Amino acid sequence: MHRRNNFLLLVFLLISLLFLNAQTQPAAQPPLSAQPANPQPAPQPSSTPQNSTPQSTPETQPTGPASSLTGQSGSPAQSPDTDNGTFVFKKQVEEVVLHATVIDNKQHIVTNLDKQNFTVYEDGHPQTITSFRHEDIPVAMCIVVDNSGSMREKREKVNDAALNLVRASNPNDEVCIVNFNDEYYLDQDFTSNINKLKQGLEKIEARGGTALYDAVVASSTHLRQNAKLEKKVIIVVTDGDDNESSETLEQAVRRLQAENGPTVYAIGILEKDEHVRHARRALQVMCERTGGIAFLPTTLDEVDAISRSIAHDIRSQYTIGYKPTTPQTQGGYREVRVDARAPNYGKLTVRTKSGYYAGPEPAAGASASLSGHPGQ
Repeated sequence: MHRRNNFLLLVFLLISLLFLNAQTQPAAQPPLSAQPANPQPAPQPSSTPQNSTPQSTPETQPTGPASSLTGQSGSPAQSPDTDNGTFVFKKQVEEVVLHATVIDNKQHIVTNLDKQNFTVYEDGHPQTITSFRHEDIPVAMCIVVDNSGSMREKREKVNDAALNLVRASNPNDEVCIVNFNDEYYLDQDFTSNINKLKQGLEKIEARGGTALYDAVVASSTHLRQNAKLEKKVIIVVTDGDDNESSETLEQAVRRLQAENGPTVYAIGILEKDEHVRHARRALQVMCERTGGIAFLPTTLDEVDAISRSIAHDIRSQYTIGYKPTTPQTQGGYREVRVDARAPNYGKLTVRTKSGYYAGPEPAAGASASLSGHPGQ
């Protein structure tokens, strides 16, 4: 009986020791394949040193397909989501984003500069660059085509040029088609499908006047409210002066210069009449203020080559972000200038937006919304 009690006591002690040992061991981690997927990449570090290569600054380290989009330094709000395979960046309102083209003294585009070659000024004060990219990033693009009566004989070549522009652009671009005369219509919403874009361009009703400013403002609003990609572009093709808009040129430019607004390119196939000077100036002002170019061909045959040149310009830009030293809450207009200097280059010219209005964009009125043709 005594031996049996000793045996039971020994068993009890062994069980107690095993139980205490189990309590002190860390829980086993499940295999990686069993861990839930993280829908977003981990936040990028904000304390990495600043010296980096042109293709990847520490603030915007590439992470697969998302690396083609501009990241933000130390900004958890600037994390990529995915929507049907398309990378979408949430807007980081504290950072102003500039898309800049650099030209040398021979009018060649310069594509091999680094972050330290650039200086950004806002209202004459140097700013700290917080993000930098030089990659062919996809864009959201509105092609806005004059559908007035005077364009009837030009539309076939214009449509071909517009499609060639899309073919020469980044295959991940999202493009919409807006046709306008005295009214304007969204005849194809954002897509990369060439056949759908072709159908949108072929919805021709060459009649009426030219509500250019209204069409551009409505396209800018559509980009801001519906585009999934951060970089935004408007390409305008017209042959005449605006004679129908409720917006003035000054009002239209004001809306285009909203914070992180679109870059405007224009192809003006202008008629030689008494309005040509005003039409030329309008296109040049809209483009120069937003960092684009106004092309004024002398013949319709030049339009196709110009469209390819625009695609090349868009794909060769630097994307530069900075957080202004003046709080955005103060609002108002901010003048912007970017300088570039590099060894072995003479004078470099940087083309980007000339300025922006800080704070929320002013309401453009109910007429600024886009819709398709009735019955379509």
